[in-house]
Amino acid sequence: MRMTLDERVRSAVAALLHATGESQTELAGALGVSQAQVSRRQSGTAAWSLADCDAVAAHYGIDPLDLLAGPTRATETLPARRRRLPGRVGRPAAAPDEGAR
Repeated sequence: MRMTLDERVRSAVAALLHATGESQTELAGALGVSQAQVSRRQSGTAAWSLADCDAVAAHYGIDPLDLLAGPTRATETLPARRRRLPGRVGRPAAAPDEGAR
């Protein structure tokens, strides 16, 4: 069964959250929205807009097309500095220019 684009984006965001150890609250803060808005987008009751996808991709330092390609491609292109280290509970510290493109 093929995933819809909405499902791919939600899965990619979930995979990026997991790979970085970041919470929905932290992602929401970076995007300038509430955690509830991220939660609605992740549950499918609201959609990630193209502008949202661009902002998410910029936040994680990946190309928007890699985000749209799904969880495998999104996490493969995630910069090493953003990855959670194995065995470490928290997420890595953000670089000073994090999210700048």
